Amino acid sequence: MYKLQKKITTPRKITWLKSSTSQSWIKQAIANPIEILIDHANCERKAAGFAIQLMFRYLSEPGLAEVLSPLAREELEHFEKVIGILHSRGRYLEPLAAPPYGGLLMKRIRKEEPLRMLDSFLVAGLIEARSHERMSLLAKFSPDDELKNLYGELLKSEARHFGLYFSLAEQRFDRSEIISRLNELAFLESSILSELHYEPRMHS
Repeated sequence: MYKLQKKITTPRKITWLKSSTSQSWIKQAIANPIEILIDHANCERKAAGFAIQLMFRYLSEPGLAEVLSPLAREELEHFEKVIGILHSRGRYLEPLAAPPYGGLLMKRIRKEEPLRMLDSFLVAGLIEARSHERMSLLAKFSPDDELKNLYGELLKSEARHFGLYFSLAEQRFDRSEIISRLNELAFLESSILSELHYEPRMHS
């Protein structure tokens, strides 16, 4: 049940993702680097917005703003870095139709508190975990040195972000409750990505 510790703990080792990204996604992403960059910028913007949204929703929650405010700033720094590369290539942000991934995960966030808080942390953490996995693949397989370096530079912070969301949950909820719900959401996340979306996206 709901609890609060005074100090953020280091997240214990945990398997977040129930499946690995397919070779089909890797081929799709590498073949469409600009679309992936544009979508990546949008993902960073949304991630910053979600962190800020949680800060406003739980305005009086001890220890939350202290974690989410720097996280949001870092997401925006990543956003700026990505659009800088887009600018250098003569492109800018464009409206891209979102894949079903994020919307379907957000729909599974329960409405009643404090379960809404728990689910929000876990969904955000899963999205960060998948982003980390996919950026690691792009850093490894992209034939474009600039993009390879970009994704490689972002890996450490992406790993820290999903760890932070788990720590926020672990401070406030029993571990058994966290693991049970995380497993449910992780299987859903894997199911959503089981078929490749027809448009190239970070989470297609």
